[in-house]
Order: sequence, then structure tokens, then C-alpha cells
Amino acid sequence: MTDIREVVVGYDGSDFSMQALEWAMDEAELGRLPLRVVHAWRWPYGEAGEEAELHLRKAAEHVLYHGADCARACSTLADVATDLYEGAAAERLVELSEGTALIVVGSRGMGTLARTVLGSVAGYVAAHARCPVIVVRGPGPIPVPRKRGAVVVGMSGDTSDGVIEFAFREAGIRRLELVAVHAGRLQPLVRDTRVAMNAAEDGMLERLGPWRIAYPGVSVRACFAAASAKDLLVDASRGASLVVVGGAREHGRFGSTSRSVLQHGFCPVAVVPAGWESPPRDEPALSDSDL
Repeated sequence: MTDIREVVVGYDGSDFSMQALEWAMDEAELGRLPLRVVHAWRWPYGEAGEEAELHLRKAAEHVLYHGADCARACSTLADVATDLYEGAAAERLVELSEGTALIVVGSRGMGTLARTVLGSVAGYVAAHARCPVIVVRGPGPIPVPRKRGAVVVGMSGDTSDGVIEFAFREAGIRRLELVAVHAGRLQPLVRDTRVAMNAAEDGMLERLGPWRIAYPGVSVRACFAAASAKDLLVDASRGASLVVVGGAREHGRFGSTSRSVLQHGFCPVAVVPAGWESPPRDEPALSDSDL
């Protein structure tokens, strides 16, 4: 498949998909990328007559074109494409993830029960997509915050370079602070815990060194805490603009930390698949004078 650098967003007309559309528009504008709005439909009642399916398809077209029109009217984007798919939305989004820059989905859709924290489409796409996926969480349309929170990235001994690169990229284009958090345990015999924690944070900053050079305009802070990783990241998500975590390990199964953040986080969550490498940046990283 040809490498298509674009932002893809799943849209079904729900409040949650409107959140995703707003985030995707930002991503496309900030990254100077085209936007593709995707809507999937299928007849849910078994066999149907041609006329009934035609009516449903027309309704699906109306939903899709409404989303695309909103994107054109509410952004400066000149390139907004539409994609109407007959079949499962999750399958189509995963198919499009091959070679694209980013997929954005809402945490739930029209067909998801209100008590469900993470919809089946969002969960499936986040687990199986071959590019980063942002699951935009929240109860309704995104309010404009008075003070934007940081981009938070979870770090551990096996955090991939792709996760770190994506976090720096998001912090850079959004001009936000990057906070790297690491949950661990201190040795029982450590007398001065603050010294030990400072040493751990210094080690984190050393690991982040190459990206701090590549993105000199991004302010970086490291935070080590003696806590569980999932509790630390969920708590950090309360005031964050975005939390970045690693993707599913095997067979579409998330580790407990990523799964917990997707289920219980208070802000959008970016899932970066294993082995993902960032495409070359078209623009140089922001300098301190740009901020």
C-alpha cells in the first residue's frame, strides 16, 4: 500500500465522535496533513430489500458528509476526504492504519451502552492499528480549557523509542510541556528517599536526551513515584492534555497499565503500537524562541 500521510478519524455523529473530529482537525492543522473522515454502516437485521438498504446508505452518507462539512467549516483544512464503508467500522479503521500517520476515535459511539467506559470500536482499533491511535475521552464536547495541561508519557524499562518520539512530537506541535512519569520501587534499605528519587529522575532525563536535542523547544520534566504505574498515569491524566502509552503486546492484548489508562483516564489517550517509527518531520522542531 502507498504511504499516505494523513489523519484518519472515525465519525458516527455522536458527541464522542464530535470530540474525535475536533481533535483530528487540530492534528491535521498542526501537522499540515490531510484529513480523512470515515463512517461505516451495515444493515443490522439480516436480509433486507434493496430499497431498505438504499435508505440506510443514504442516512449513512448524510452522517458522513455532515462530519466532513463540519471539518471544512471549522478549520483551515483544504484537504478533507470522506470514506463511506459498508461493514464494521473497526475493521475499516485498522485497514486504513497501514501507512497513515494517525487514527483518532471517540471513546464510545452511537452503539455503545452508556455504562461502557471504552467502546468496542475504540478498544479494537487501539489494540490492532499499525499507527498511533488517539482515543478521545470525556463526557461530551471538549471545552476549551483556560490552562492547557501537559503531555504525559509513561516510562518503564521497556518503553519503546516510538512511544517517546510520539510524545515529544505531540508536545512540540501543541507547544505543551512534556512530563515523563515512571512508577517504581525504592530499595528497602534506602535512607534518603529523595536522593534516590532524584537519581531515578536524572536517569529518565538521560534516556530522553536524544529527543530533548531533537525537540529543543519542548520543556521536559521527569517524575518518579513509588506507586503502581496504572494508578500514577490515571492520576496524572486528571490535569493532562494527553497521555501517551505503549500499544498491545501480543494478540491485541494490552498490558494492565495501558488498559487501565484507556478505561479510566480523564483525558485523551494515545496508544503507540510496538515497532512504530515516526516518519521524517517536514518541519524543524520548535525552538525556545517559538514558545
